[in-house]
Amino acid sequence: MSNQNVRNAGFTSSGIKGGSLASSMMSREAKGSGGGVHSGGPTSTLQGMGAKGSTHSSGFTSSGISRGSQASQMMSREAKSHGGGIPRSGTTSTVQSISMGGKGGKH
Repeated sequence: MSNQNVRNAGFTSSGIKGGSLASSMMSREAKGSGGGVHSGGPTSTLQGMGAKGSTHSSGFTSSGISRGSQASQMMSREAKSHGGGIPRSGTTSTVQSISMGGKGGKH
C-alpha cells in the first residue's frame, strides 16, 4: 500500500501531478529555498520513489520503517545531523508519513 499512497499524493512515474499534495509540497519547498527543490529533500526523494515504485522496497512501509533498510539508514543520518531527533518536516518523517497514507497520501 505504501507505493500506492505515494502515487495518490501525486508522485507518479510521469512526474508530479498538478493540483496534488506533491505539487503543493514542491511549491513550498522551492519558495523556502529561493526557487529550487534540492536533491535529497522530501519532494525529490518522494518523486524518485514514486517514479520507480520503490517506496516499500526502500524500507518505508505501511507499518513503519524496516530495520536495516535504506530508510533506516536515512533516518539514522538525519537524526545524527539534528542532534538525535528527526525533524517533523524532515525528509524521513515526510516520506514515512506519506507512505503510511498520512499528509494526504490516502484517497
